[in-house]
Amino acid sequence: MHAYRTHNCAELRAAHVGQSVRISGWIHRKRDHGGLLFVDLRDHFGITQIVTDIDSEAFKAIDGARAESVITVTGDIVARSAETVNPNLPTGEIELRARDVTVQSHAQELPMPVFGDAEYPEEIRLRYRYLDLRRERIHNNIVLRSNVISSLRQRMTAQGFTEFQTPILTASSPEGARDYLVPSRVHPGKFYALPQAPQMFKQLLMVAGFDRYFQIAPCFRDEDGRADRSPGEFYQLDFEMSFVTQDDVFNAIEPVLHGVFEEFAKGRSVTPLPFPRIPYRESMLKYGNDKPDLRNPIVIVDVSDHFTGSGFGRFADIVSNGDVVRAIRAPGTAEKSRKFFDDMNSWAQSEGFAGLGYATQKAGEFGGPIAKNHGEQGMRKLAETLGLGPDDGIFFAAGKEAQAAKLAGLARTRVAEQLELIDKNKFDFCWIVDFPMFEYDEESKKVDFSHNPFSMPQGEMGALETKDPLDILAYQYDIVCNGIELSSGAIRNHKPEIMYKAFEIAGYSQQDVDTNFAGMINAFKFGAPPHGGSAPGIDRIVMLLADEPNIREVILFPMNQKAEDLMMGAPSAVSAKQLRELNIRIADGPKG
Repeated sequence: MHAYRTHNCAELRAAHVGQSVRISGWIHRKRDHGGLLFVDLRDHFGITQIVTDIDSEAFKAIDGARAESVITVTGDIVARSAETVNPNLPTGEIELRARDVTVQSHAQELPMPVFGDAEYPEEIRLRYRYLDLRRERIHNNIVLRSNVISSLRQRMTAQGFTEFQTPILTASSPEGARDYLVPSRVHPGKFYALPQAPQMFKQLLMVAGFDRYFQIAPCFRDEDGRADRSPGEFYQLDFEMSFVTQDDVFNAIEPVLHGVFEEFAKGRSVTPLPFPRIPYRESMLKYGNDKPDLRNPIVIVDVSDHFTGSGFGRFADIVSNGDVVRAIRAPGTAEKSRKFFDDMNSWAQSEGFAGLGYATQKAGEFGGPIAKNHGEQGMRKLAETLGLGPDDGIFFAAGKEAQAAKLAGLARTRVAEQLELIDKNKFDFCWIVDFPMFEYDEESKKVDFSHNPFSMPQGEMGALETKDPLDILAYQYDIVCNGIELSSGAIRNHKPEIMYKAFEIAGYSQQDVDTNFAGMINAFKFGAPPHGGSAPGIDRIVMLLADEPNIREVILFPMNQKAEDLMMGAPSAVSAKQLRELNIRIADGPKG
């Protein structure tokens, strides 16, 4: 018999009754029923119930071991009586009557229990992450992550992609987020950077003549954590393709994502192929952002024209100043009290906005100050434009276009959440396309890139030379699922002359480009194919499939929001000897 196990804790069944077996695992919980002691023994695979009586040596060994101690149990499989069968366990028809127990490792008193679903402070969970990972939900999330990555790899290979690994130590880039820097011992005063993404390397792979590349790529960015973003590091399905149009990229990755989500959907529906494509400006108008949750049926409508010269002076003044009024339908709110609408206004003010106007409606009768001032005829026209039912209310976001769009988008989400309109049993995908190439930066008072500076402008050189920069669109796209951006991507600008011109419009000289992006711009001068790609985030994909609100629940050993590893004590101070080897001196902190 094997030293530790003949079976794992999930595979014993009624067919094994009468057999002598050995299993090993962690004591999940113990239940003392007088002369009998019941133990749920847990391993990676599942749980088996152990039973022993007070007179046996096995009883003494188990009784002296705390929960989460590791034990090996040898004994006989017996059938449970009909009334004690546990239909919720695969092993619920049997139990193991212990003859011999060896304690492999005693557990001390636990800082947090593994058994049960109680929530514990994140600081405790991250400090003792190895205990947290024993809990069923988190353990299953990590197994799901592994299975998702395996499925992605198989599907990408089936689509003709080849997996390569790009460097981890590279040069710092002036674009994007802050780099993590690594000092060079052999080159004093110089630093490597950890890659924010394999962006330049994957484009250089296309220049090198490889046709379809992918990797499950680690990326490093020194930025703050959020619920859907891990500080420090994250993983993405990075891919690039040569001789492709935007449609080719979509046609290659859509079946991969659709297939993975269907494989792990657990009954939830997935947007059928092809995924809808929504122009950026349309998304900003209808949904108030560029990552719309299409499970939400509410669509924002611009109603500025309705208030031109209207009886509601405040909105009329806003429109006359060239600003906008956006309307958000609140379906079926006739039975809601005035407090519901007032609370929405208070919420908007708590988010930093001036307020959120509203009009109520019950059986076709409008109420509220806006309805009173706008008049019966004006409200009827609004109701027709919005497609209102007789019991639907309206919220209004007014002001400068960017702020009104932002408030309307947030209000759209909050109304849907408050009214429980979002279908939680589906994955709604879409592409956001036609991003503007440039935007006007109010802070620096100049035109700058709005998204990815290495994207191909639509219309190429002709557009850059003849169009207002703010009217130029780029072959840039985001893929979004349930309101979460999975990735950005683009058809790349592979022509040096177009790249120089694009950067010139944004205020960069040719020398700036040659200095900051030397590796890529030089490569493009030796024959570069048209190419494009994207990089869906692995962590976010798994977060969606696991139905977790926080990305740290699907990462093995995550940092906290302060980018600290509480378990390993990172970041940490290093010795003076290490600093001397690296030619680094720590500056004194600010005084006072």
